[in-house]
Amino acid sequence: MARKVQAARLSVASNVLLVAAKLAVGLATGSVSVLSEAIHSMMDLAAAVIALFSVRVASRPADEDHAYGHGKVENLSALVEGALIIGAAGWIVAEAAGKLYAGHTGAGTVGPGIVVMAASALINWTVSGYLFRVARAEESMALEADALHLRTDVWTSAGVLAGLLLVRLTGLAWLDPVVAMAVAAMIAKAGWDACRGALQPLVDARLPRDEEAEIVRLIEEHREAYVEYHDLRTRRSGAVRHVDFHLVVRGQQPLDEVHRLCDQIEAAICRRFPAAHVLIHPEPAG
Repeated sequence: MARKVQAARLSVASNVLLVAAKLAVGLATGSVSVLSEAIHSMMDLAAAVIALFSVRVASRPADEDHAYGHGKVENLSALVEGALIIGAAGWIVAEAAGKLYAGHTGAGTVGPGIVVMAASALINWTVSGYLFRVARAEESMALEADALHLRTDVWTSAGVLAGLLLVRLTGLAWLDPVVAMAVAAMIAKAGWDACRGALQPLVDARLPRDEEAEIVRLIEEHREAYVEYHDLRTRRSGAVRHVDFHLVVRGQQPLDEVHRLCDQIEAAICRRFPAAHVLIHPEPAG
């Protein structure tokens, strides 16, 4: 848990720095694309704060009111983060369209914007890479969504940087809000992906096919010790995978032998998926 919290705190700190820098440059130069990136980073900051909160709550053990733990808080966090990103994309499109319609394309001085966008891309590439590594190691959906947002920010910053360079080379200031709209489209796509990924565990969707196939393989490694199994069900809550099924054993099989078999199957699944909760219902053949 400490590693997840440390990663979330790093994301918060980096986003605070980038929001301040982009907002200052955007207001000073009048660049709508830089301002759009400042709004994007504000959403990333909100997402980072939500992720920090969610990894703290999700790590709490099960209690009387939450017998299955608090893992789905991470899924809710990722869903909220995705919605925030989509909302930010809508704001950027409206702002850029208004600038184009009114003819106030701004971006008279693009030098500071070029510098802050280049720095933003470099910082977010480094931080998102670290968040992805921690998210995969800890199987944290909240950190993965946060990392996705920051990695998207890398490409949007690069897009804004390219637009500002074009404005500087061509003198065509209308390119600035047009680039902002393209940035908004990329932001909206990232938000949609985060929402879609977060919704699956919230509606108790089954585990991915490859993970279920691995669970079946582990059960069938003990095929000689039971008759058959059925009603395999899987779902995910945060980093925890829930697996349950019925195991049919021989009618005269001693209880302690059945219990030992169930323990062996459970241990095999938990070695492959360390955060798994496995429930096996043994029943006699016939």
